[in-house]
Amino acid sequence: MSQGENARAVRQRNLEELAGLGLPYLETRFGPTRTAESTRERFDTLEGASVRVAGRLMRVRAMGKASFAHVQDRSGEIQLYFKSDDLGEEQYRYFKLLDIGDIVGVQGDVFRTRTGEVSIHVRNCILLAKAYQPLPDKYHGLADVETRYRRRYLDLISNEESRRILTIRSKLTRDLRRYLDACDFIEVETPILQPLYGGAAAAPFVTRYESLDTEVYLRIADELYLKRLIVGGLERVYEIGKDFRNEGFSRKHSPEFTMLELYQAYADYSDMMNLLEDMLSSVAQSALGTQKLTFDEHEIDLTPPWRRMSLFDAMAQFAGIGQEQMASAEVLLEIAEARSVDMAPNATRGNLIEHLFSALVEPHLIQPTIIYDYPVDFPGSLLAKRKKDDSTLAERFEMFVGGIEIANAFTELNDPFDQRERMRDASGLRGDEHQEVDADYLLALEHGMPPTGGMGFGTDRLTMVLTGAHHIRETILFPLLRQREDANAEP
Repeated sequence: MSQGENARAVRQRNLEELAGLGLPYLETRFGPTRTAESTRERFDTLEGASVRVAGRLMRVRAMGKASFAHVQDRSGEIQLYFKSDDLGEEQYRYFKLLDIGDIVGVQGDVFRTRTGEVSIHVRNCILLAKAYQPLPDKYHGLADVETRYRRRYLDLISNEESRRILTIRSKLTRDLRRYLDACDFIEVETPILQPLYGGAAAAPFVTRYESLDTEVYLRIADELYLKRLIVGGLERVYEIGKDFRNEGFSRKHSPEFTMLELYQAYADYSDMMNLLEDMLSSVAQSALGTQKLTFDEHEIDLTPPWRRMSLFDAMAQFAGIGQEQMASAEVLLEIAEARSVDMAPNATRGNLIEHLFSALVEPHLIQPTIIYDYPVDFPGSLLAKRKKDDSTLAERFEMFVGGIEIANAFTELNDPFDQRERMRDASGLRGDEHQEVDADYLLALEHGMPPTGGMGFGTDRLTMVLTGAHHIRETILFPLLRQREDANAEP
């Protein structure tokens, strides 16, 4: 018999013995009146009062005819005190047959121990659900990273930091919605399955729509559908939803991720800069209670105003590459080779600038920084409007913090003829830069799209920075992992 099977058998015998006592167990409803946190925080008004708390039984410390334990609910833990003389021998025996991990409900009086810990003197305890499998060691948590992601429920039970990160993520999403709703944006939903993928430069996931006998794509971005709504007159729209890119994992990348995209008619990229600056500083204050945070051992301050620099100025200041050098793909390739920046020999000028920027500039962008005015041939600028005074540049910016790109924004290209030509040019490219010509979107533009500012950012990556998480998988409840051979085996 394996250790796991032995533990299950012991727990099953404990349940059978507990059932033999004739007391209630495995009830379907309990009805707690307090959480662990609210009981601790409101001790001054609750001292001596009777409360009901429910959660998972954690550490147990037996001392003859008395025992201490902890119960953990969604808010945290609170100590329980069990005394045989108060409960009676039968009820105390009931408690002793419980196992660590069992879900219990307790009713008792709030008091403070001699060591100063707020606790509940238990008068009644009931088993609500049985844990047949042992929990990870509470003091060491669930250390194996792969197991933490595969069995997120165990990670949440045993690792307070994981609960903190994922709770902040939820608050962040809530506060982003509140902010945009207050700014008169409306939340919409656009198709996840699309006949053409667009709105970004990425490889799609492909699936089949059997009843239509056609291949469709999981969306890589929401952009083209949201801008159709701007054409339709909705004027201020946003969507928070899943996007999918058939690419590899990294610390900053997940093939399945959550994006917020928003579009505002009669605005441009400078309006988006101001909106982003105020929105992120505001939601950080709301979700964290501060605009100052620590990420990768850097102290970061999101308090406006943020630094703003053109891409050319940033390349000159942090990489020592002048604007005239950036005009030549051959010169850029020589610089990449000299700086040991890996590049394909046939890389385009735009790709060379992107890779050099990523390798040589991004690591310096620790405090929140907006980098603006990108070359039109810089990857990802396909849907951005050209600057009036320099048609080789796009009215585009990206925002960085902690050395990581957080947001991407444009003055949206609303000239259907320029957009058609640029889509046609891009459709001749290969690999990640392949872009279909979306005739229906171009038709929408021909009906007139007002000047529009648009912006998008990944909420997973933003959560990383706000919580200090080391990897994007820390911010995703159930990140996709390679299937294991024993994944579907019986426990």
